[in-house]
Amino acid sequence: VINHIGTKFLTVLIIITVITVVIAPLVIFMFAWGFYFDADSTKFDLASNMLRITFPYLLLISLTAFAGSILNTYDKFAVPAFTPVLLNVSMILSAVYLSQHLETPIMALAWGVLIGGIVQLLFQIPFLIKIKKLPRLARGDHPSVKTLKKRMLPALFGVSVSQINLLIDTMIATVLVSGSVSWLYYSDRLLELPLALIGIALATVALAKLSKHFSNKDEKKFTRTINYALKIGLLLGAPACAGLVLLAEPLIITLFQYDKFDAFAAHMSALSLIAYGSGLLAFIVVKILAPVFLSRGDTRTPVKVGVIAMVSNVFLNIIFAYYFAHVGLAVATSISAVINASLLYYYLKKQSIYQFSNDLIKLFLKVLLASFIMVVFILNFSNDISFYLENSVWQRITSVAITIVASAVLYFACLRLLGIRMKQL
Repeated sequence: VINHIGTKFLTVLIIITVITVVIAPLVIFMFAWGFYFDADSTKFDLASNMLRITFPYLLLISLTAFAGSILNTYDKFAVPAFTPVLLNVSMILSAVYLSQHLETPIMALAWGVLIGGIVQLLFQIPFLIKIKKLPRLARGDHPSVKTLKKRMLPALFGVSVSQINLLIDTMIATVLVSGSVSWLYYSDRLLELPLALIGIALATVALAKLSKHFSNKDEKKFTRTINYALKIGLLLGAPACAGLVLLAEPLIITLFQYDKFDAFAAHMSALSLIAYGSGLLAFIVVKILAPVFLSRGDTRTPVKVGVIAMVSNVFLNIIFAYYFAHVGLAVATSISAVINASLLYYYLKKQSIYQFSNDLIKLFLKVLLASFIMVVFILNFSNDISFYLENSVWQRITSVAITIVASAVLYFACLRLLGIRMKQL
């Protein structure tokens, strides 16, 4: 079955990738029309060239996700959960080091995406070989492939609304002031790191366990799994959310403010990161709750909720972009994530599938208190923006690292004093 699905998957991906690379300018016109009508014609050409380099990442990340799903099936969760980090590392290293050796520095990010995709896929292959499940090419068809086709598209849409909304942000940003697309992109990169480490990792593990419990008709374990995933998401997501908001500018300056990416660009990126970061918990909750429906074979509800969230995002984008430019787009996306998460929970409760337990609510209050103490610490003891603007790269990195580590230690110490133990969750 794995071989048949993998072969069909690979065939479709190769066709899509080749066609898109060939017609890259047309794709850019469709999704970033603002570049085509911009007075600076080089912007459209640059975007087309970057798409030709980055689009093969779709092939690579899809194969990586397929490999990860195989590993998850055999309870190998750590490797797929860690894999998304490799893309962020590749992009950051490319932005900092590779950009210095290219005639057009921004192309370093495009190559960073492609390199990251290759590294992600290669990283998982040894683990597939170890469990003797490395897919091979297969001829013919299989009944499971037909079943997968019917369920895959609705399921993909249901769990990908946040990413679709980010794409819509980019499309609208192309008609805003020059630089808006880059500012949103850099802030999104920092948002995706905790989202991948927390939200996507939890969703991946939860989906496998939820499907197993549902097929065994074990409602207690089914509910306990949702509860546990939400608790972990809350425990890790709350400080990450606070950190992204409070340390937005230091993080952007430390990672990206080099050469032509000046203090103004860093400040603009930080503003959109604050807006995106504010919605991190909602993004995480969506990643956890959407698979609950999928594990029960219900693809309609996540799609219905996703459409509502997406339409809300477009409507809010138009309003907020008019008043707050690119920051308004990020605000709209975060609000739509809250709408998405709220509706998913509403339908879970309405269908008597799940509702928040008392211990989850108690945990939320304790996490809120610990996060508040951490916020006070950061506001009073972290270096101000002038420090990051005036000092060297290593001084910036050291300062950010110390602030993050100290804040994390304080946060978890507060949780311990409040009686929270990981083993008791």
